Amino acid sequence: MAAIISIVGRTNVGKTTYLEKLIGEVKRRGWRVGVVKHDVHGFEIDHPGKDTWRHAQAGADIVCISGPARVALIRKLDRELSLEEVVAQFPELDLVLTEGYKREGRLRVEVYRRAVAAEPLCQPEDVIAFVSDVLPYEGVPTFGLDDPAAFAEFLDRRFGIGVR
Repeated sequence: MAAIISIVGRTNVGKTTYLEKLIGEVKRRGWRVGVVKHDVHGFEIDHPGKDTWRHAQAGADIVCISGPARVALIRKLDRELSLEEVVAQFPELDLVLTEGYKREGRLRVEVYRRAVAAEPLCQPEDVIAFVSDVLPYEGVPTFGLDDPAAFAEFLDRRFGIGVR
């Protein structure tokens, strides 16, 4: 199973921006990476009037749209899937990064910027590392906001991702 790392932090701290940099870095290394964005408010990816929307409105439990370069699946659920259940659907991945999952993610990395908050969201024992513009806590690995290569090296050493 893929290593699962939850990227957490306060609103507008730069989680998505950092994830973009990290994804680019790990792809350059040849890793197979997926991202799961957790949305506690619910989301819509289908659009009223489109065929897949109409299929769902007609009562389909699963609607899938497939093309030569990608596939999207919309599945009705009676309960929210755990992170492990979501990730189990993608066995070919080396690394799964999540944005969110503050409560469920076991291995968390907090993106923290002093300009956004006076102190980090997480305590040192709650994270495996910080990505930050300052050193939030002594003794916790901390990586620069503009240095995804150093963090990728850390992940490789910890999980052996680069070795298949």
